[in-house]
Parts: sequence; C-alpha cells; structure tokens
Amino acid sequence: MRSSNPVFSRRGFSRDNGYAGFNTAPQAGGAAVGTQGNPYAQQGGANPYAQNPYAQQTQYGAPPQAPVATGRMTMDDVVMRSAMTLGTVAVGAILAWALLPVSNKSYGLAIGSALIAFVLAMVQSFKRTATPALILGYAAFEGVFLGVISEMYNSRWSGAPFQAVLGTMAVSGATLLVYKQGWIRVTARYARIGMSIAIAFMVVMAVNLLLVAFGVAEDGGLRSMGPMGVIVGLLAILLGAFFLTLDFKQIEDGIAYGAPREEAWLAAFGLTMTLVWIYVEMLRLVAIFSSND
Repeated sequence: MRSSNPVFSRRGFSRDNGYAGFNTAPQAGGAAVGTQGNPYAQQGGANPYAQNPYAQQTQYGAPPQAPVATGRMTMDDVVMRSAMTLGTVAVGAILAWALLPVSNKSYGLAIGSALIAFVLAMVQSFKRTATPALILGYAAFEGVFLGVISEMYNSRWSGAPFQAVLGTMAVSGATLLVYKQGWIRVTARYARIGMSIAIAFMVVMAVNLLLVAFGVAEDGGLRSMGPMGVIVGLLAILLGAFFLTLDFKQIEDGIAYGAPREEAWLAAFGLTMTLVWIYVEMLRLVAIFSSND
C-alpha cells in the first residue's frame, strides 16, 4: 500500500508498492536489516538512485551511514525547503487577509485558489521529479485560500486562526516527540490500518457533502457545529497526526539511504500538505468550541 500522501508515492520513497524502509530502516537510530529492504541500496536496478554517484552501498546488517557528500538529501535540506514552502503559504495568507475584505467575491477567490492549488498539487504528485515552481505555486495559492477562510473565521470567532495555529504547532510537536521517542512504530501493519481508516473517513465525508448539497442532511450533517462535528474534527486531526508519522518515516528513510538532494522538495511538499490539513481541521474545531461557549 502506498502512502496516503501522493508525494511519498514517488520514486525513492516507495518500492514494490510498499513503504520505504518498513521493518528495514532504523526509526530513531536503530539498525537496518540490510540491502534486501533498502530502497536505496544498489541491487539489480531496484534502487532508483543506483546511478547516483553520491549514493553509497549499505552493507548487510550495517546501519545506514550519515550522508557525507553534498549531493545527498540531509535534514537541513528538508528543513530549508519546508521553511520556504510554509513561508510561501504564510505570505499568501497574510496578503489575502490584508487585501481581501470578507465578501462573496473573496469567497469565490478562495474557492478558485483552492482548486488551482489542488491542480498544481496533483500535477506535482504525478511527476517523477520535484519541480520547485509547482510546489511554491501550490503553496502560494493554498496560502490565499487559507488567508480568506481564516479572515472569515476570525470575523465571526475572534482569535480562531491564532488558536488554530497554536493547535497545529502543538499537534505537530507532540507527534514528532512521540515518533522520535519510538512510542509509535511506523510499520506496514500500522500504515495499513491507518490508511483503511483514512480512506473510510474520506468516503464518509464525501457522502456527507453530497447529502448536504442536495438538502438531505441539514446544518452540515456530520460536519455540524455540535457534538458530532467535534468528534469528526478530532478524528480528522488524529488522521493528520497519522499522516505526519508517515511523513517523518519517509524523510528519515530518504536521508538514511541516500536520496538525492532534490527529493527534499518532495519532503517539504508532503509536510506542507499535511500541516494545511491539520490547520483547517483545527480551525473548524476552534470555531465549534467558540460557538458553544
């Protein structure tokens, strides 16, 4: 099963329809099993980076070595690219908030920006290589969308966007801590169960949207401002945290097994999409709690 995040279904982050490094690469510093499960090991052409002069051979039973060549992805590369994409989202959101007053036209612009961002994300997801222009373009349009809806929520529930940002940071930090401490082991079974829940959730939400659109369900259906909306929102945030653990695992494997530096753009792209998911769900949850005060 591939990652729910289309970015990490790209070459180098998955192999034979499985997650790169599951039960092979170390999580938080453990030892690797060997080259049989190493998606970056030079064996029989299975490694998409076998021709990469910077990729080194991993010996059987030896832990992956820290990258020593400039052509391989490092954590600094991932952090820098992530800062660029998230910074672009933030700038787009701030400009949209400052320049676009709350109105029907701004809502239409938000929907249009979201659609453009979706198209750019899909184009990048199906490309075999990272295209920074596409990724930054996605981030810019996503930022406009977030800026408009954040202003809309703030006009009705003052301070909701700020609380949502704090909530997103708290969820992300807690997820990273849990992952690095090894309290959650990202295994194939873990991924299958999580993906099954995520797919079921998305199907149910799609059906709920149709029922609301045709007037069968009122007040948002499962997405209401009542207790059911809280339950759905919490589940969505938990799924966002699940996606983050997959992102962390894929990044760790990419660094450990010598992915080329340009793959850091895909890592940043995936993290940005996941964090946007968590922020939007957190924004809805804050609004629900604020309405019931």
